[in-house]
Amino acid sequence: MNAAFLNHIASVLNQPIINYAPVSGGDISEAFKIDTTAKSYFLKTNTSGHAQNMFQTEKLGLETIKNTNTIAVPELFACGNLGKTAFLLMEFIGAKTPSETNFKTLAEHLAKLHKTSADNFGLITNNFIGSLPQQNKFHKHWTDFYINQRLLPQLNLAKTSNLLQDSEIPTEARLNEVLTPLFKNIKPSLIHGDLWGGNYIIAKNGTPYLIDPAIYFGHNEVDIAMSKLLGGFSHAFYQAYQNIIPFNAFTETRIEIYQLYYLLVHLNLFGGSYYTQVKQLLNNYF
Repeated sequence: MNAAFLNHIASVLNQPIINYAPVSGGDISEAFKIDTTAKSYFLKTNTSGHAQNMFQTEKLGLETIKNTNTIAVPELFACGNLGKTAFLLMEFIGAKTPSETNFKTLAEHLAKLHKTSADNFGLITNNFIGSLPQQNKFHKHWTDFYINQRLLPQLNLAKTSNLLQDSEIPTEARLNEVLTPLFKNIKPSLIHGDLWGGNYIIAKNGTPYLIDPAIYFGHNEVDIAMSKLLGGFSHAFYQAYQNIIPFNAFTETRIEIYQLYYLLVHLNLFGGSYYTQVKQLLNNYF
């Protein structure tokens, strides 16, 4: 981070910066802890062409979650750019290793978030999953949304990138045939959208926070599917969640189908090491 950019952040905060240090985290943006005499802040920066839009939709996601009064998110202070560098400035949350009680609280707060509903599936704006565009056009029916806004865009991107062959991609009719019976009686829920183990924080006082959302109104089990894909959540988390929103006979099947979306995203972001998992799920279900 150069001196001009650091001075710009100091002027945004109206506080002198006494220290800053890189913070490990995601693969998409650079992250820093910024210390002032008053408090510490978390700064994300990115120089890609879509970075400003990416941070604006992240800001919208955090604000939308905050407005539900169900689960905490970091306080936002600024979203902007200096030259080609976009930035998002927010509260720094000091983290602790989660206890079983913390996981239980996280599950209870997440379930409350998932009880926030809407008339349609989707969102008022498109956003991002990682650095990939994520479409959120409104649909009345979950099957239509999941096929047209989630699976087909990623399948087509994989085909364009020669990561999947045309013969490996199911038709829209086949997707409908398989998914319609599994997706009955699903109501829109506000979901985090990218709920892996790196996208929650347990603060030192035990408060659970969500970060890096890719929100939309979808099926609550999508968040559960992502949480199980990469790990980082305890048995106590799932038990507490099901005490509020029970699973049913189709849940385990749907979880694998929802994981297909995230595996396609990983295939498109990181390449062929995810091909085998994607191909196996396509073969199993379609």
